[in-house]
Amino acid sequence: MTLVVLAAGMGSRYGGLKQIDPLGPNGEFIIDYSVYDAVRAGFDKVVFIIKRENYEIFRSTIGARIENAIKVEYAFQELTEEQAACLPADRVKPLGTTHALLCARPYIEGNFAILNADDYYGVEAFRLAAEYLNSANRDEDNHFCMVGYGLAATLTENGTVSRGICTATEEGFLSSIVERTKIRVCGDGAEYLDGEEWNYLPGDSIASMNFFGFTERIFEYAEKELDRFLHDPASDLMKGECYLPTVAGVSIKDGECDLKVLVTPDNWFGVTYQEDRPVVVENIKKLTEAGVYPEAGLWK
Repeated sequence: MTLVVLAAGMGSRYGGLKQIDPLGPNGEFIIDYSVYDAVRAGFDKVVFIIKRENYEIFRSTIGARIENAIKVEYAFQELTEEQAACLPADRVKPLGTTHALLCARPYIEGNFAILNADDYYGVEAFRLAAEYLNSANRDEDNHFCMVGYGLAATLTENGTVSRGICTATEEGFLSSIVERTKIRVCGDGAEYLDGEEWNYLPGDSIASMNFFGFTERIFEYAEKELDRFLHDPASDLMKGECYLPTVAGVSIKDGECDLKVLVTPDNWFGVTYQEDRPVVVENIKKLTEAGVYPEAGLWK
């Protein structure tokens, strides 16, 4: 199985290339922990989706130290001429996670998982995803999965975040997913900005943290949704992005696939803002002291 890592984000809110910020006791990045947990769960290949200009620094840091444990490849998130022609010439931001996945298509065969480079997902999350990807889709290729977390456990006190807010059927299949781009802490729950109005969200709402399990069938749906985004007059082509949760939600609504929600008891944490860094460092330290990760370093 292949692990696909989304690492082309600009990190503007964090103030730097947060994917390769040392956070572990031996200088590990958050990416290290995701790859380490993936290898333990049975993944044998990782594809990093990055900016072309960041290749050398990725290759000489994270790539160099994990390539003895897992096969490593790199995909560059870049626009085709046709895609660029649809966008304002002065657009700076990447086009979003759907576009990123399509850039990695040549490097992916069979079932795969995809996730963010700057998030810690937990050991159980990888075990659940690997178990599903190994057992599903023996007769059909339109059964996907997603690792879900309680919304309250995914927020930061340091600003707003974007989350895919999910609802699931009694059988545990995703029925809808809505991308909320301005979410902040509110008591025991959260609230999101819709226009000029803040709306409450319960803390136990299921949040997507962009950890999905797919078959190659997803590329068909991703291409269709990206094309719609680029040609829809309502799209914000200067700053808007085409998100993978939107692809999943639209495909489910159209009856083209189903998506199993795998709710993990593991804690999620990440570094959206620089102020989040000390909390992440402390959490990793506690996990190491508890024996979840080796004190001598992940790749010794």
